[in-house]
Amino acid sequence: MNVISSKTAQQIVDTVKEFCGYDINFINEKGMILASTDTLRIGTFHEGGMAALKNGESLEVFQDDAFHGTQKGVNIPVLQDGKPSAVIGISGNPDEVRSYARLAERITRLILREQELNAAARTSTERKNYLIQSLLNGSPENPGYLLRLLKDFGLDPDSPKKIILIRLNSKNSSGSISYAESRIQKLCDTLQGTVFCYQYPCDFILLADASCIEQHFSFLEHFASQEQNVLCIGVGKSVDLYQAQASYATAQIALESLSLSETNLSRFDQLTLEILLGSVSLEGRQEFLARSIGSLSSDDKHLLRMYFEEDCSLSHTAEKLFLHKNTLQYRLDRIRRNSGYDPRKFKDGVILYLALRLSSSAP
Repeated sequence: MNVISSKTAQQIVDTVKEFCGYDINFINEKGMILASTDTLRIGTFHEGGMAALKNGESLEVFQDDAFHGTQKGVNIPVLQDGKPSAVIGISGNPDEVRSYARLAERITRLILREQELNAAARTSTERKNYLIQSLLNGSPENPGYLLRLLKDFGLDPDSPKKIILIRLNSKNSSGSISYAESRIQKLCDTLQGTVFCYQYPCDFILLADASCIEQHFSFLEHFASQEQNVLCIGVGKSVDLYQAQASYATAQIALESLSLSETNLSRFDQLTLEILLGSVSLEGRQEFLARSIGSLSSDDKHLLRMYFEEDCSLSHTAEKLFLHKNTLQYRLDRIRRNSGYDPRKFKDGVILYLALRLSSSAP
């Protein structure tokens, strides 16, 4: 059953009032006034509207407060698939407003029918895009339609969801986008309970049942290994359906954590330090980098990265960089003089390490 949004309901009541001059209420399936030309009544309970919903018949009220929260007027149920889904109420003497109430009810039915036709006309790709983007926006206008789409695509609305973010290494190649799209479609067919949409310029967003991802994560790992040079993947945390925004944010953090990794797949659930780094504001990031490694050359930063990767071992770092130990010591001293932080001291080393991680994931 199609559920009309508060925005559309408000457009209906405003339009009818312009025509007839009377106050109009749009009452939802719970008896609450969803939209009204009398803004003070929005969000209040309408007992007369609830009675019309239950009985499926028009209710005419000839005096104020005959029902709780109800003024005299006419309340007409709006039928969908033979069942009342909402009520149009118009305030005033029933003998004067009866015809206007019927007009408002017909307008509402026409709008609902138009929504259904538009939804049916959408391609599968458009419907998937609408589903995912509506959830990421956080306030879907038509939750009824959204639930129907979930069912159509084989997703359980009551089970936890994960957002998976896949980013192409190349932003400008239409060929690479088409290739990735076909490969991702095959992945989703394998995983089941998973749909995706493309987001310009180089991202694909997957919405998946969390249980399916956990059970078949090996498929995702195999896919990532096959496309090592083409794309990278961030897997967000498990959330309820209407918290998809939070999963998307954590998928972004997981994706950014790959900047210092040799793999192209990261799960937010397995991250630690990266969660902290991902929450730093752009201004805070720039200030911290300027104070810590802003004076260091690219060669100094490369040396530090290798030094930390080798667990601060002088012998291993010197071997990897083809340097003599004395030369390495000299360059570490130069880093200390230029930055004010000695990488061989624990606290100073932590600051330099965090700075390198932040600089590597900088937007």
